[in-house]
Formats: sequence, structure tokens, C-alpha cells
Amino acid sequence: MSESRIPVGGADPYDVVVGTGVLGELPGLVGARARTVAVVHAEGLPEIARPVCGALEKAGHIVRPFPVPDGEAAKEAGVLAGLWSGFATAGMTRTDVVVGVGGGATTDLAGFAAASWLRGVRAVLVPTTLLAMVDAAVGGKTGINIPEGKNLVGAFHPPAGVLCDLATLVTMPREDYVSGLAEVIKAGFIADPEILRLVEADPAGAASPDGPHTRELVERAVQVKADVVSSDLKESGLREILNYGHTLAHAIERAEDYRFRHGHAVAVGMVYAAELARLAGRLPGAVVDRHRALLSSVGLPVSYRADAWPELRATMTIDKKSRGATLRFVVLDGVGRPGRLEGPDEDLLAAAYREVSR
Repeated sequence: MSESRIPVGGADPYDVVVGTGVLGELPGLVGARARTVAVVHAEGLPEIARPVCGALEKAGHIVRPFPVPDGEAAKEAGVLAGLWSGFATAGMTRTDVVVGVGGGATTDLAGFAAASWLRGVRAVLVPTTLLAMVDAAVGGKTGINIPEGKNLVGAFHPPAGVLCDLATLVTMPREDYVSGLAEVIKAGFIADPEILRLVEADPAGAASPDGPHTRELVERAVQVKADVVSSDLKESGLREILNYGHTLAHAIERAEDYRFRHGHAVAVGMVYAAELARLAGRLPGAVVDRHRALLSSVGLPVSYRADAWPELRATMTIDKKSRGATLRFVVLDGVGRPGRLEGPDEDLLAAAYREVSR
């Protein structure tokens, strides 16, 4: 089956290419103007980085590989500074390109390195995990972590293209693949109920990269994000709905020193947001139950430590989705009907957490 191309609008529109065995599309996304291409890749992915570098060399580019630590360890200021030094040594100019190969942490880092080098060079992203394909690599959010919080330092820097080769998903550990499903399911709850129906019809298939609907689930989730990002240009603030479940999720990740899988945290965060909406009288209990049943069916958690609430509550105050001391949550008024809940009462916040604590 040939690749599909999902356009993402903006001042500099680009395509997300989805398919199996589509590495040959990479040189076209990089473009002929680039002389040097910096390939920033997770050091644990040499079997994927090598063919990426080979395809670019075959197209006539000078390729400079830059291995970085796996996972969130890549998103540190010291790693970013090392890339800057490497780019300088490689003589990278404003017409050259950064290619990011790896999971969401790698693409976040590579995108920010591109955004900050010479005040901005083009980036092409090759996400190799489900989470990166449907979320991190699409939309232009880049950044690194600091001890005070996740993604607090970064920039909006839309890529010149995104290449999602589904063949890379079969090498993923199962738990990491399932973690990525949280962002797919999130897309279903905020915008595309067909995603929810596909997962509910075959949870085991959805939890496997070899499942019958893998490509459709990826394409639908990418389409949701592309639609939101493109529409946000006309209706500022719309892309906030992509943060469904993330306010609590980021607090959980910080409490776990970023060793807790992002998708697992988002799953708990979505159930929490659903409970908030139910207790506020905005969401039927049946939809909350659907959250729990659907997420649990693919192996995602729906609860977290009861004793963690004071720490999580304090962390949420400095999250990007709060406004000073006022918390703002994305909630649902129904499936596919996202809205906002601003400044909820402390008793309501605590009551919702009791519903997701163990």
C-alpha cells in the first residue's frame, strides 16, 4: 500500500508521510538546498539511524550523525549545548537541515536544536515510536526539561516534514507501544469517536503494532492533530484541546522524575479530567466509565498513588496550562466536545483525585 500524506497548515505548511517502508521519501522532505544534514538520533537506534544516514548520503548530502541519550535524558540543557557545538564544528549554515530520528524526546530535542541554531534552520522529523508519530513530532512544539518542570524551555518551530515509517513500530517494547496508545485514544475522545470504536472492537489488536487497524489509528490520530494545529491559526487557543489529560500527567511525570511513561501518565490524567467534568456536572458518568474501560482494555493505568496529591497539586500550579495561581483544565462536555474548566474549587480538585487514587 502506498504512503499517505496528511497536510498540516500554517505559514510554512508541511506533510506528514505515513506508510510502511517509506524511507525513500526522506530526501524529498529534506530538499536539495541542504548541503549538510545533522542526523540527531537516539543512541539506542543504530539500526534505524544507519539507513537514514545512507539514504541522505545517496541523495548527495554530507551527513553528520549526532547520537544522543535515549528517552527523557536527551532533553537536557547539556545535551542541547553539545549539539550546538557539534553543529558549529560541522559548519552548518542556514540552508542546512536537522533530521531528528527517534521517540518523542529525541524529536523534541532535535526540533529545539533546529529552532535555536542560527535563529532557526529547517527540521525534518522521523519519529520511531507511536507516541512520537501521533503527537510529539507533529505541530511544532519543541523543548527540553529543567528540574522545575517538563518542557518549560522551548519554542514553536514547525518541521519541514514528518516521516512516519510504520515498520519501525514492530521493534518497540510492548509497554512503550501501549503507552503511545494513550495519545491515540485522547484524539478519539476530543475529536474522532471512530478511534474509540476501533479500539473497543479489538483491544488486543490495537495494543499491537501488527494489529489490523494500526495504520488507520495512526492516520486518524495524526489527522486530528493536523486539523487542530491548522485551525488554531484561525481560532487562537484551539490547540489547547490537545492537552486533554496533560495537566495532571505532567505533574505525575515530575513526581516520578520522568521515569513514568508519558502515555501512562496521560491515561491517568484523562480519567482525572473526566472525573472533574462529571463532578462539575458537565459529563455523564457513562463517559467516565468508558474512559476507564477503554484505557484498561489495552493495558493503560487509570489510577495513581493516593498519597501523592499534595505534591501533584503544587506542581500543577506551575504547569504551562495554568495562569498564575489559576488552574485551567481541558475537559469534555461529551465525546468529541472538548471545553475548558477554569479555576475549579479546591474541594472539587481533591474529590476528583480521590476517584483516581489507589
